[in-house]
Amino acid sequence: MAFSLFFLFLSLLSLSTTTTTAGTPTTTATLDVATTVQKTLDLLNPNFLQQQSDKSQKTSSESRPKTTSSSLSFTVHPRSSIHKLHHNDYESLTRARLARDSHRVNSVITNMDISISGTNRSEMKPVVESNSMYKVEDLTTPVTSGISQGSGEYFARCQALETSACRSTGCLYQVSYGDGSFTVGDFVTETVSFGNSGSVPSVAIGCGHDNEGLFVGSAGLLALGGGPLSLPSQIKATSFSYCLVDRDSDKSSTLEFNSAPPAGSVTAPLLRNPKVKTYLYVGLTGISVGGRPLSIPPSIFAVDDSGRGGAIVDSGTAVTRLQSQAYNSLRDAFTQQARNLKPTDGFSLFDTCYDFSSLTRVAVPTVAFNFAGGKTLSLRPENYLIPVDSNGKFCLAFAPTDSPLSIIGNVQQQGTRVGYDISKSVVSFSPGNC
Repeated sequence: MAFSLFFLFLSLLSLSTTTTTAGTPTTTATLDVATTVQKTLDLLNPNFLQQQSDKSQKTSSESRPKTTSSSLSFTVHPRSSIHKLHHNDYESLTRARLARDSHRVNSVITNMDISISGTNRSEMKPVVESNSMYKVEDLTTPVTSGISQGSGEYFARCQALETSACRSTGCLYQVSYGDGSFTVGDFVTETVSFGNSGSVPSVAIGCGHDNEGLFVGSAGLLALGGGPLSLPSQIKATSFSYCLVDRDSDKSSTLEFNSAPPAGSVTAPLLRNPKVKTYLYVGLTGISVGGRPLSIPPSIFAVDDSGRGGAIVDSGTAVTRLQSQAYNSLRDAFTQQARNLKPTDGFSLFDTCYDFSSLTRVAVPTVAFNFAGGKTLSLRPENYLIPVDSNGKFCLAFAPTDSPLSIIGNVQQQGTRVGYDISKSVVSFSPGNC
């Protein structure tokens, strides 16, 4: 099997302390506004994109990740470094990314509800309103390419095959994904090569003949979930890790299997939900803002007796989703500590935004995830205050959800190597180890 690139979509942290009006010390970090805004301009510059493409192709053809003899590795690149984005400005690109992300999250929540309820997918039928202006047979237009819509997805998780049929000449499959992409083709086994680090025979994959959506511009979608058809399950990996570089950058990183986590990693329990095997849960217990823990009951992030709730780390979701109670607590604490910043109108699914147009650098309250076992992952400012245009408008990159499920998205994962030690049931986070 020819070597393939799997495209993934991702800034300076100095800490200081300030004092609120009540006299309680809080911590802040410095956001490099000028550099971040410049990236949004470079991303839509054709000359810069060509330079990125040339550099990425050179990296993939001439260099390979350094791995140990027992580990396997892919090189991963931001999609924007390979293919031109069809947007006139960064604001329209951001709106398209967020719209696509909302579809993704809705699909994740729906699929999880279906799994927990025990509903048989084969018995499900489309619901058509009697007053609908469309008929089922009219809805046949192919899914629009994810490239043109600027998807923020890094990986798409394969579910169990939704539709399959085996004949004497072979097996057929059909799989759809949360972003609207779908693939139809032959279900086969193949030897999968990991660059120069090794290969694995007899891996079950889908050889797609009709691929719509995010397949444009990439060799395929790689499944990293907990199901039996995911790549880690099939190659019997004891662990895997990835690091998502800035989605707007020209840098690359690696997806590694069976490699040791970097020293000094922040660790958390890797949890499983017996009713939902696809997703990997993490033992999230709370959130801190400005170095102070928020008053959020740990049960908000726990799986209940019915199998609902909990917190997953998902590379396919862009923006972290929190239950409304947790999100409101985070937002209120952040805005209270950021009263010196200039607020502005919300944007798409973001309700907390700031005008940094006159600034090159700015001190902002810190944000951190707290995990079971007492470990804390401090996020860089770029992981929670992101630009939504090229004019200096930045928004708090979290969103509320009515679902009991919390999702740690890839915006919050950027610049951090995220590892899953399946054999030891541990999730590790190592900032800066890309």
